[in-house]
Amino acid sequence: MKVFKDMVASQCRPDLWTYNAMVSVYGRCGMAREAELLFRELGDKGFTPDAVTFNSLLYGFAKEGNVDKVERVCEEMVKAGFKKDEITYNTIIHMYGKQGRIDFALELYDEMKSEGYRIGEAGKVMNDMVEAGVKPTLRTFSALICGYAKSGMRVEAERTFDHMIRLGIKPDNLAYSVMLDILLRFGEIRKAMPLYRAMVKDGYRPDGGIYRMLLAVLAKQSEDELIIEVIDDMENFCQMNPQVISTILIKGGCFFHGSEMLKKAAVEGYELDRENLLSILDAYEASGKIGEALFLLEFIQEHAPSSHSLISESSIIMMCKSGQIAAAIEEYIRTRIFVFGSFGRNCSFYEFLITCCEEAGLLCEASQLFSDMKFLGIEPSLTIYQSMIGIYCKMDFPETAHQLMDQAAKVGFSFNDLSTYVNLIETYGRLKLWQRAESLVGKLRQHSLVDRKVWNALIHAYAESGRYEQARAVFNIMMKDGPSPTVETVNGLMQALIVDKRLDELYVVVEELQDMGFKISKSTILLMLDAFARAGNIFEVRKIYNGMKAAGYLPNMHLYRSMITLLSRGKRVRDVELMVAEMQEAGFRPDLSIFNSLLKMYTAIENFMKTLEVYQSILDAGFKADEDTYNTLIVMYSRDRRPEEGFTLLNEMRKQGLEPKLDSYKSLLAACGKEQMWDQAEELFKDMRSKGFKLDRLVYHLMMKIYRNAGNHSKAQHLLVLMKDDGIEPTIATMHMLMVSYGTAGQPQEAENVLNNLKTSGLELSSLPYSSVIDAYLKNGDYNLGIAKLLEMKGDGLEPDHRIWTCFIRAASLCERTNQAVMLLNALGNTGFDLPIRLLTEKTGPMVLEVDRLLEELVLLEDNACFNFVNALEDLFWAFERRATASWIFQLAIKRNIYHHDVFRVAEKDWGADFRKLSAGAALVGLTLWLDNMQDASLQGSPESPKSVVLITGTAEYNMVSLSNTLKAYLWEMGSPFLPCKTRTGVLVAKAHSLRMWLKDSSFCVDLELKDALALPETNSMKLTEGYFMRAGLVPAFKDINERLGQVRPKKFARLALLSKESRDKVIEADIQGRKEKLEKMRKKGLVRARKPTRLRTGKFMRRQHKAHTNS
Repeated sequence: MKVFKDMVASQCRPDLWTYNAMVSVYGRCGMAREAELLFRELGDKGFTPDAVTFNSLLYGFAKEGNVDKVERVCEEMVKAGFKKDEITYNTIIHMYGKQGRIDFALELYDEMKSEGYRIGEAGKVMNDMVEAGVKPTLRTFSALICGYAKSGMRVEAERTFDHMIRLGIKPDNLAYSVMLDILLRFGEIRKAMPLYRAMVKDGYRPDGGIYRMLLAVLAKQSEDELIIEVIDDMENFCQMNPQVISTILIKGGCFFHGSEMLKKAAVEGYELDRENLLSILDAYEASGKIGEALFLLEFIQEHAPSSHSLISESSIIMMCKSGQIAAAIEEYIRTRIFVFGSFGRNCSFYEFLITCCEEAGLLCEASQLFSDMKFLGIEPSLTIYQSMIGIYCKMDFPETAHQLMDQAAKVGFSFNDLSTYVNLIETYGRLKLWQRAESLVGKLRQHSLVDRKVWNALIHAYAESGRYEQARAVFNIMMKDGPSPTVETVNGLMQALIVDKRLDELYVVVEELQDMGFKISKSTILLMLDAFARAGNIFEVRKIYNGMKAAGYLPNMHLYRSMITLLSRGKRVRDVELMVAEMQEAGFRPDLSIFNSLLKMYTAIENFMKTLEVYQSILDAGFKADEDTYNTLIVMYSRDRRPEEGFTLLNEMRKQGLEPKLDSYKSLLAACGKEQMWDQAEELFKDMRSKGFKLDRLVYHLMMKIYRNAGNHSKAQHLLVLMKDDGIEPTIATMHMLMVSYGTAGQPQEAENVLNNLKTSGLELSSLPYSSVIDAYLKNGDYNLGIAKLLEMKGDGLEPDHRIWTCFIRAASLCERTNQAVMLLNALGNTGFDLPIRLLTEKTGPMVLEVDRLLEELVLLEDNACFNFVNALEDLFWAFERRATASWIFQLAIKRNIYHHDVFRVAEKDWGADFRKLSAGAALVGLTLWLDNMQDASLQGSPESPKSVVLITGTAEYNMVSLSNTLKAYLWEMGSPFLPCKTRTGVLVAKAHSLRMWLKDSSFCVDLELKDALALPETNSMKLTEGYFMRAGLVPAFKDINERLGQVRPKKFARLALLSKESRDKVIEADIQGRKEKLEKMRKKGLVRARKPTRLRTGKFMRRQHKAHTNS
């Protein structure tokens, strides 16, 4: 100091080194105030203090124990741009050690370790001191040990500590603490425990951090005895209260010991720590000791009544963690109602509950929790804001989520993770609120918070609304300013076009992207393929699929599923079967979805055998039939006229808790009607209503038809009341069905009453209700009244149309006498439609073009107008022997696609006919033409016939006429070889050889040409009896044979029909007597037995039916 004064007196200006030396001297001499004055002076002289200056001044204040001055110097040092170095840390740690403030010393020590300072030089200095004979002090050893410890040099720290002990220097609290810290960090419990005992013996109290580390190591090594020893030291030596001890134990992982100490704290009246209790409960739950956890809660509740709210919260949290979310919410609601005070006033409690509800999908409950929280005035945390924003997005309340986002911003929260914004943008897009998504992105751009995920979310938001142009604009921004677009970006563009139904532009965009250098990914191709598949464009789908395979992209299961579903909907049977085979070759097995598609396809094409094979495949593959499977099978059985099996599946579905679709009920109801299962149909209808199905008008019309066919016309009328009760107003079509029902019941007057009610209702009527009433009168034989209603209709301003024409022509075809038929047709002629009467009474050659033009017009009308009209004409001309006329009209109908072009065929190895839906007269015309063609082929030997020839008739009735019975009567009268099929109803089969021989040799086949009679017969040549539309002269013989012999073979029937009545009686009596004698002989020999039913190879009784629809 004297030298410094002389230096100043001689006007020799000190430099920075001089000032640093003097500040250090003042500091070491305990003259901190002088050191501070000199420190200020050097600043005034224009010098800038360096790290040495600051550390020297810091040492001076630390020596005096002036904590405030030390902290202020540290702040100035950091502001001046200098970091705390080893000298700084050691000086401050030593100061805190002398003051007994070990917690602060250890905190600095941890900070020092995190900085990673190395102390090799310090060790070297220590060695130099020892070699020079200078004995290091406790402070020196402590600083060195701290240095080694913070550098993780355990061996050097131990060696230094042992050296200090050998020199007789007694460790202080800091030295003990640092050594324990490093030993415990390395898990050296055998060395740490003796050191700990020595520390306690020397009277030093370890702080909470040391105890926590010690207990954690002991708990990890399951040293229960040592843990108890440490707990005893904390309680008796350190005089810690049970609450503090339990906290240390829990943080050290000694949960069960902490639990016991927590109980003790509760008994002694300490206020329990919420986090400690939850940590203990978590530990119990993790070890499966739920009972002990519940016992702990009961114990605390009993001994700490003031902690009731905490116990309730803990119980609720524990229920959530065990997966009982719903029960936890119920308990929360109950407690909120009956418990007041501090319950539910903890932000972390609500944060936990809301998170659990979000994970469990209880979104409404989470929203209610958030409302309760806000009501109580609890400020949400950032986590709660994020959770609630996500929850409101899931609930499709993006505006509420956006509002929460703004509230979070106002209280200072920022969402650094942009996924929250992306979620909100996606929700706006999903709800078609693309303008709001656009606005949000605009705000984010102002703060430079837009990344690729945000742009992609906006593009997909535009895509959801089909806004391709806006999406393309964002794509262009990304191309220009970055970040570069990805596959997801491209898919968003494609999706925008798909939603906007601009599929044709997809290829244009693909070309543009390829020109830009983008490689079209597999996901993009799949997106395009799926779009065309949903649009039903099989051609484009197959083109994309083949292109995808050519590009090396292997199809996945999803692609196969989409392809098979599309092709199945398009009934591309061969393509579907090839696709399934390809999928199996690729190693994929059809799943239940694919099997269901196959079921629907085969059901749609009415290949019921294949449908059942697919169902068996489902069972063989180990799949359990789902709702789609059952519904498809019910529809299949209904269409195959097997409603019993349909009802079996219906009951099986209900047992499994599945509910059939309305379409399944409809199909089953229609099948019951066709099979005349009136009671089952009525029960099914009641079942549909009781289950709350919203029945449409079609169901009521179907039921009305069933009641009509069952002859229960009062119930048909009651359906009108039920329709109105269900909110369905009857239409003209409904009233038409009711009138048809009355007509079928022979009550035309009731049908007319319905018509009169319609007139008074003010509805605009068409010819439909009039045709119903007219048809009812004509079917009842009241021809004059029918004609009167025709004139009344014309007087009401309605011109007769195809419906009225068909009614009169059909009625004329069934008239017994020709003059009655002529009267009906003249009535039509008087109203302006004289074509039928002219065709019947005049030469028809000049009228061919007129008929063709009429059919061309009628084809365009709905309700099978042309089909029904031609069927009626065919019946009329066959009945009154104008069969050449019937023939060329039949061929015109084929030309106009009114009848199918292959209604009968004689092709190479393909002889067959399908007369379903044709009227009796039309079928007889078609049959005669077919027989004529087959006769020519038999005589010429070409085309070659198959082994068997099949004639499909169906079993339905067309206007009370059974087509099957009519054709059988006609063929059996001729002695043809056609016989009913043994395995399928509605089918006649003939062996080809027998058929050819019959066509060549039978007298009935000598002349099969259809000709017009020279004059109209006085009476109808045909007669309708019991559903048979047969030759009038055959009726007595037919009834006689059927009543006495039942059904006989065709040749036998033909022989009997040709006999006189007396001869036939003798033959029949002889036949009956012969049967009796034969049966008696068989009884005597014991040969009589019941015939076994035939089984198919599947082991099931199968019965394929060909049915036709009935037109009314």
